[in-house]
Amino acid sequence: MRLIFEKSSPGRRGVSLPELDVPFSAVLDEKYCRKEPACLPEVSELDAVRHFSNLSRMNFSVDTNFYPLGSCTMKYNPKFTEAAAAMDEFSSLHPLLPQLLGGGMLAQGALEVLYNTEHLLCEITGMDAFSTQPLAGAHGELTGVMLVSAYHKDKGRKRKYVIVPDSSHGTNPASASIAGYDVVVVPTGKDGFMDMERYKQVLSEDVAAVMLTCPDTLGFFNPGIKEITDLAHKAGALMYYDGANLNAVLGKCRPADMGFDIMHINLHKTFATPHGGGGPGSGPVGVRGELADFLPISRVVRRDDGTFALDYSRRKTIGYIAPFYGNFGVILKAYAYMLALGKDGLIQVSENAVLSANYCLARLKEHYLPAYAKERCMHECVLSASAQLGKGVHALDIAKYLIDKGFHPPTIYFPLIVKEAMMVEPTETESKEMLDTFIEAMIEASKLAGADPDALHSAPVSMPVKRLDETAAARQPDLRWQAKSK
Repeated sequence: MRLIFEKSSPGRRGVSLPELDVPFSAVLDEKYCRKEPACLPEVSELDAVRHFSNLSRMNFSVDTNFYPLGSCTMKYNPKFTEAAAAMDEFSSLHPLLPQLLGGGMLAQGALEVLYNTEHLLCEITGMDAFSTQPLAGAHGELTGVMLVSAYHKDKGRKRKYVIVPDSSHGTNPASASIAGYDVVVVPTGKDGFMDMERYKQVLSEDVAAVMLTCPDTLGFFNPGIKEITDLAHKAGALMYYDGANLNAVLGKCRPADMGFDIMHINLHKTFATPHGGGGPGSGPVGVRGELADFLPISRVVRRDDGTFALDYSRRKTIGYIAPFYGNFGVILKAYAYMLALGKDGLIQVSENAVLSANYCLARLKEHYLPAYAKERCMHECVLSASAQLGKGVHALDIAKYLIDKGFHPPTIYFPLIVKEAMMVEPTETESKEMLDTFIEAMIEASKLAGADPDALHSAPVSMPVKRLDETAAARQPDLRWQAKSK
């Protein structure tokens, strides 16, 4: 079937559409079609609605529960951004429009959103150019390491290694490996920061890049960050900034000013767009200086007449890394978020986030061991349940107990270098009343560990099924339903 736009069909704002021959759908080959109708259950509308409504009530979400997942930055998603993304003028655009009709005259608004978003991100981070194409943080990392590779290749350099700290996100070494590099891991010192002596030992002219999260995944800001970046540059390596924790420093400091050359931003974290359930995400990549020559195509540019167009004429580009222009709806929500908050609002975001995390740390440090005995943190605090472990209670037991109290558990067992880790990131929108309620539940769990550990071992009791054996579920999954369906 082909969809033909008639020449007389009016477009938006009175623009006439020329005749276009656009594929509409494909006919399924007969050999793939069923000979008999599928055996599907017959239920009433009422039963179906009740089933899915009750399932939805079992979900945890930022709209219904406190969601202190550390490092994931599960921020509240403002409803005005959802309304902006749902506007028909954006949601009804076909992604092919910018390539049609003389450079996308019917998609000027969407192209302007992409262009302006890139420039706002440049202002916030100090980078010189951005691509909004990467579809997630890990995708942004891979894109960034591909840029590292293209840069060194263009310089005629053969580099073999990428340095990461042992507290890094697992996607950092994974991205470096996928891009063809060997990974060198630097341990964390007793002070909670990357071991500088070891770092200096492994840094050489064979190192292509150093990948760091700043603040790091322990919730600390390394005061020696400029020394780290200067040493890398002296060795001819590039500095990569994992932007997962950018929420802590919005408007306070810029990665480029700290000496970073490449970075990704999780729009679905820092700029409050939904990412629960695995997506959708967005991981724009920013670069400094001549690295802009290697960014993916296409690039949105502003022409001399003020209109916007797609530019493919980039000789050194790494090419395409995503269909079209990235997750446009997520980018649009982040753009609306930045416009609404402005400079002062974004600064307040980081200040409130850091204040909330330090409040949690200050009240819980008498009940759980703070990571590396730190008295202060940035946007997230890492606690250890190692004291409770001596009473037979694991971080997992505490996490399950929090479900009974109506909270989504914090991140547990990460960073891996902290025994029985619990990483709490309250974000800037939570009230003191909510933080106090969560803190009291954490204190209650700590007391139960000594008085009645079995109460924690049996949690959660509020869920319709008892606690699953996670190991058995992974290694010996129950496949009875799948077997019956066959």
